[in-house]
Amino acid sequence: MVKLTEVEDEHFSQEKPQPSKHNVLLASDDEEEDDYTDTESEISVESDLEVDDETFYDRLYALKDIVPPSTRRSITSTVNSVTSFTKSSIQFSGKALWIISTSAFLLGVPWALAYAEEEQYIQMEREQGMIKGANEMLTPGVPAGEEKPAQPSL
Repeated sequence: MVKLTEVEDEHFSQEKPQPSKHNVLLASDDEEEDDYTDTESEISVESDLEVDDETFYDRLYALKDIVPPSTRRSITSTVNSVTSFTKSSIQFSGKALWIISTSAFLLGVPWALAYAEEEQYIQMEREQGMIKGANEMLTPGVPAGEEKPAQPSL
């Protein structure tokens, strides 16, 4: 069998506060003005914290205990979902940009080269038509298929 014994603190054994009216220890009465204080502890005037070396992040991190855990969890889940959405959006847009650019190179470049070549042929035909028109103007009356006989030189 276990026997319980009450162990009193040294300080309380020397000066034990007496209960006042109605068996209340901390009641304040006009008759009882004795405040119980611990005179052995010293209040440090100098602080161990160096506020000058503290960064904004350190101060913000110290405020985390002010926010309740449920609110912290909801904020964390919101930030995580926004982060994952942003990451997946960037990955998707990068893949889509890769597909579009390679398709443009594989289909667009050969089409552009063929189009440029066709334009060159059309331009050459126009130039030949202009040359024919100029020849007809210089030699009127000669049908287009015939040429003027060469003149003998003297």
